[in-house]
Amino acid sequence: MKNLPKEKRDRLILIGVGTVTILAAFYYGLINTQKKALVEIGRVTVEQQNKVNNAQRLVNGTTEAQKNEEILAGKLKAIEGTMASGDMYSWIILTVNKFRAGYKIDIPQFSREAPCDVGLLPKFPYKAAVFNVKGTACFHDLGKFIADFENNFPYLRVQNLELEPAGSSSATATRELDKLAFRMEIVTLVSPTGR
Repeated sequence: MKNLPKEKRDRLILIGVGTVTILAAFYYGLINTQKKALVEIGRVTVEQQNKVNNAQRLVNGTTEAQKNEEILAGKLKAIEGTMASGDMYSWIILTVNKFRAGYKIDIPQFSREAPCDVGLLPKFPYKAAVFNVKGTACFHDLGKFIADFENNFPYLRVQNLELEPAGSSSATATRELDKLAFRMEIVTLVSPTGR
């Protein structure tokens, strides 16, 4: 550079500074902007991929929920098939007598049904019926019967249970001394389909 005339040297320096300035402007104007755009596109791509994965998980969960709904609808239909419908008086007598076959309990009196509202939830699709039942049994036999009865029939409930010693005419019957007379209400849901 020492051998070049001052005018050429200044021109070369000016061309060098101009080239560096143009390259810097090109880098910051185009390349850096493109890098930022690529980073933004990568971020948006990751967000969209997360949304797709979440949607896929929801779709898979929906099909599983539909399968569960079908299974539960089948179970509900099976339970509704055993619920009270039609002649409810004969239904309660048959149901209780069939169930009590394995228990030492005597239930000779059943009242007619008294329809009532369930009152649990608004727009509940079931109505209810209340039956008054009277009988005799030993304390433990009655307790086991009631527990098993309510567990076996999820739509039945025993309420207002009243116990008193059973009246016995013969003092020699010692087994009769352990017996209790009971009164209870059996509340059952009534099938909305009516079978």
